[in-house]
Amino acid sequence: MFDIIGKRFRFFLISGIVILISIISLLTFGLKSGIEFSSGSMLTVDFEQEVAQDELKQELAGLGYGNAITQRTGAGDFLIRTGELSADDKAQLEAGLEARFGDLTEPEFSSVSPMIATETARTATIAVAIAAIGILLYVTWAFRRMPKPFHYGTCAIIALAHDALVALGIFSILGGLLNWQINLMFITGILAVIGYSVNNTVVIFDRIRENLRMDVSVDFETIVNNSLVETLGRSVNTSLTTLIVVLALLFFVGATIQNFVAVLMIGIIAGTFSSICIAPALLVVWDKREWGRFIRWLPLPAARTPK
Repeated sequence: MFDIIGKRFRFFLISGIVILISIISLLTFGLKSGIEFSSGSMLTVDFEQEVAQDELKQELAGLGYGNAITQRTGAGDFLIRTGELSADDKAQLEAGLEARFGDLTEPEFSSVSPMIATETARTATIAVAIAAIGILLYVTWAFRRMPKPFHYGTCAIIALAHDALVALGIFSILGGLLNWQINLMFITGILAVIGYSVNNTVVIFDRIRENLRMDVSVDFETIVNNSLVETLGRSVNTSLTTLIVVLALLFFVGATIQNFVAVLMIGIIAGTFSSICIAPALLVVWDKREWGRFIRWLPLPAARTPK
């Protein structure tokens, strides 16, 4: 039988390293906000002739849009992000691009004012916070007949925070390297990841509850490990099949839901890891009051092998 819980400190170390990288990335690159959160205009253009992205950037700089962000879609169009454009500004920009590259079409254009962007950011933050609080209360209530039900809710929330932080960190790297921006699709993806991750975690917690009811005399660590092994196949298979669907969305839908798909892929992988290796292990650490042992173990992982 796999001894997953026995290796809990190693999994904590792996998670800690990933989170540290995410924090460093967030401090270094930050998050590039889309127009929904920072105001501005997003213009999609499709040129009849082939246009290189570097040439487009150079021409935009010549037209006075040196800070514009360009991104090529899977369909060959270009997404151009600028400051907020008036109707005249947009017409002049398109005329300048047509003069340089020939005829173009405009499949999509959107513009968001600073006031709306601020309100959208506030609403998105509230939505994520309400979701987290709701999950904490629900999981605590669902396991109310178990000893220390609040531990279950708190461990589930820690696992969710882990997944969200990993997604934010990786997205900040993508933003720094590829100019990816967070938008409403990104927030939708984060909320979907939260729901997906807590579902996996609750399934494992529920098996722990069933096994505790069958034999309360067995050591809690053994019960948690047995429950993990019993649900391991279900968790992995669910994640793999979901990843296949997400990849299909990426290939067939393309850049319009790029952020949503990217967050889902990151969240599914991180959520599977946290629901198997982090949340149940935290229950054991909390039950055994091993927080001090964990802190002492971190500085010298090679010299302090957990029992």
